[in-house]
Amino acid sequence: YGMTEIGPGTHVPVHEILKRTGAGTCGVESPYRRVMVADENGKPVKTGELGEVCVKGAGILHGYYKNDAANAESFRNGWFRTGDQGRFDSEGYLYIVGRFKDMVRRSGENIACREVEWVIRSIPEIEDVAIVPVPDSYRGEEAKAYIQLMPGATPEEMPPERIIAHCAKQLAPFKVPRYYEYR
Repeated sequence: YGMTEIGPGTHVPVHEILKRTGAGTCGVESPYRRVMVADENGKPVKTGELGEVCVKGAGILHGYYKNDAANAESFRNGWFRTGDQGRFDSEGYLYIVGRFKDMVRRSGENIACREVEWVIRSIPEIEDVAIVPVPDSYRGEEAKAYIQLMPGATPEEMPPERIIAHCAKQLAPFKVPRYYEYR
């Protein structure tokens, strides 16, 4: 896992590659890097909890050239804020689950669009899906799913109730989209 701003943030050690292949991890801290998953106040979250991936260490970006606003937004207490949402497992391996800009904020809970899209896309009759936030006067935002069915499939064969049931088996209840539109 890396970015132009930080270079290599994490890596999978050579002796772990076979064991970790396909696990979805980005690895452990790379040499000369410290990686933290932080809450909205910049404090580390507990193992397994979601937060923003932050990185510090020798050789990372010191700041954006003549862009004080970007620097103020991107750095907190010496940590570079990646904008990625992630979690650590009990062995110190990092997992990226989404981007904070690709989130739905529903009743104070963050929903990673990418995670919900992955679950819906696993339905064989669905070719593609996009999850977007839509305004909601009670919850702030709700998740809306734009569904593209496979050629020959129809909304009658794949109604929202079937998608909802599939999602309910694999996602926390608050992550299941409330609105659906076929495209």
